[in-house]
Amino acid sequence: MVDLASNIKTKFDKESLSKLAALKNDALIEFLNKYITLFNPDSVFVCDGSEKDVNFIRSEALKNNEEIQLPGKHTLHYENFADQGRDKGKTRFLLPKGIVLGQSIDTMDRDEGLKEVMDIMKESMKGRTAYVFFFVLGPADSGFAQMAAQITDSSYVGHSESILYRPGYESFKKNPKKSFFKFVHAQGELQTFSFKLGGKDIVYKVSKNMEKKRIYIDLQDETVFSANTQYAGNTVGLKKLAMRLAIQRGSKEGWLTEHMFLMAVNGPKNRVSFFTGAFPSMCGKTSTAMLVGERMVGDDIAYIRNKAGKAYAVNVEKGIFGIIEGVNAKDDPLLFKKLQDKNVEVIFSNVLLKEDMSVYWTDMDKSPAPTSGINYAGEYKAGMKAPDGTDIKPSHKNARFTIAMTSLDNADLKKLDDKDGCLVSGYIYGGRDVDTSIPVEEGFDFAYGIIFDGAFLESETTAAIVGKAGVRVINPMSNIDFLSVPLGKYIKMNLDFGAKLKVKPRVFRVNYFLQDEQGKWLNDRQDKAVWIKWMELRASNEVDAIKGPTGFIPKYDDLKRLFKETLKKEYSKEAYNKQFSVRVEKIQERIARIKKFYEDEDKWIRANSKDESVYVPAEVFKVIADLEKALGELKAKHGAVVSPDNLV
Repeated sequence: MVDLASNIKTKFDKESLSKLAALKNDALIEFLNKYITLFNPDSVFVCDGSEKDVNFIRSEALKNNEEIQLPGKHTLHYENFADQGRDKGKTRFLLPKGIVLGQSIDTMDRDEGLKEVMDIMKESMKGRTAYVFFFVLGPADSGFAQMAAQITDSSYVGHSESILYRPGYESFKKNPKKSFFKFVHAQGELQTFSFKLGGKDIVYKVSKNMEKKRIYIDLQDETVFSANTQYAGNTVGLKKLAMRLAIQRGSKEGWLTEHMFLMAVNGPKNRVSFFTGAFPSMCGKTSTAMLVGERMVGDDIAYIRNKAGKAYAVNVEKGIFGIIEGVNAKDDPLLFKKLQDKNVEVIFSNVLLKEDMSVYWTDMDKSPAPTSGINYAGEYKAGMKAPDGTDIKPSHKNARFTIAMTSLDNADLKKLDDKDGCLVSGYIYGGRDVDTSIPVEEGFDFAYGIIFDGAFLESETTAAIVGKAGVRVINPMSNIDFLSVPLGKYIKMNLDFGAKLKVKPRVFRVNYFLQDEQGKWLNDRQDKAVWIKWMELRASNEVDAIKGPTGFIPKYDDLKRLFKETLKKEYSKEAYNKQFSVRVEKIQERIARIKKFYEDEDKWIRANSKDESVYVPAEVFKVIADLEKALGELKAKHGAVVSPDNLV
């Protein structure tokens, strides 16, 4: 039996030592010995997930000035001005020599990266408390569940995780020999901001040394390191960082980790169909998962397994860390109501704090934006400029909210913790472009859908990523930033998974951002309710469709009926033709970009690896060739833009 090292044992109080002893987990003790020694905190608190312990973590977040108390159960958190999103430039996989992932995935030598991050983190918790947490990803005691442990000096991170993830202490107790994901986070040196607002003292602390920010993933030891950062996407290890570890583990065990929501869609005669959906940030993912009239099981990450020849999925999480910009009473009534309810626990981040201690975020209502307050840049005044000369808005574009799914009226709480998972009727891939993709389309079959709708997914960058926004990029399955296996292998994993299914989900693609030549939106935000009803009917074989060059297109009469039934709206043939005309030349331009992307990727991987299993699958280039031919023939026959009537 491994015991805590003598040099750190005195840092744990009697109760924390008792909690650890009950787990009888040698690997955990070795993990703690290594990193508590490295961090050298003054004390260590072990959280067992009980109400008592979680309440203590909440109080620590306020005491440590990581969160600001708002009215009721609301709190507010700020990060450094340069720490407002996932930082791709500072995120790396640590790989042993001879292992490659691909040119689209940022990597570095494992030995070099470990030495660097250990040096940065050494003694980083001196004078502070280290917190130890246990979680389980997916429903506990299910075939989907993955265990995780985290060490952090951030009570805000622990508070967030207590809302977002299922407690795992009991899972560790039941499974002392089971492997677990490991996460270590250190905020680094902190900078304190103090302000007077409405007669109150506002104090908060942010990570200071952005040049020493690091987010490193060691796949070999299934350990994630994050240093000198507070943004939850970099520090709440169980989110996108754990996705990377799970993708690799699933690749070895035959299951999938996908950047997907999971929702229940009501069909005719009390039928319920479950859909997963992968959308890059700010492409409508959360608003789709939370559609009024449907039920949400999860909004972000899903594990998918083959059970008896059918695809079943679970929500990895139990809460939502969502973008708050644009959440309003008209378009997101259920969520907006809960974010206004002071009796519901919510952590806001990087929104504007007003003098009355209420918060404001962009497009929350029609009233003029406040001209003063406290925000992510400090003391805010309208007209302020960022260092790059751009306007500082009252609320950051990537401002967030953290809320438990149990707080939401439209959450399917029974399916949330269903150990069997949800039978998947369809995958939805959603991107954003103003001039190319129609609002909704179904792939010809599962394999084609995985490639065209998933692997060819293209969208614009957004404020959820540090860097320039508005650049159109290819983002396969909305997962390119999180892949821990080569892209070609990842596509093949999805194709192989589908090939083994006796009943395959339908695959769809949506685009809520189409505009006409004058820049007018062709979709209302509520229209997605109709598109998802059409997808449910297609997945249940209840409506026909028009075969287009890139997939199956809805028929006008079906959409007209669904608009009437779902939104009580009239839907004109003119609107249908504008939305569903095939923009042949634009699609050809997109296919050309995708072809180059995959040719470059395949060339690079072949030059750097002799392992054929990681090459881009031949099916990808077959789909490209078939599309080039079909689009060329359609353009020759009907021109650059083709009405659905000409496809019949």
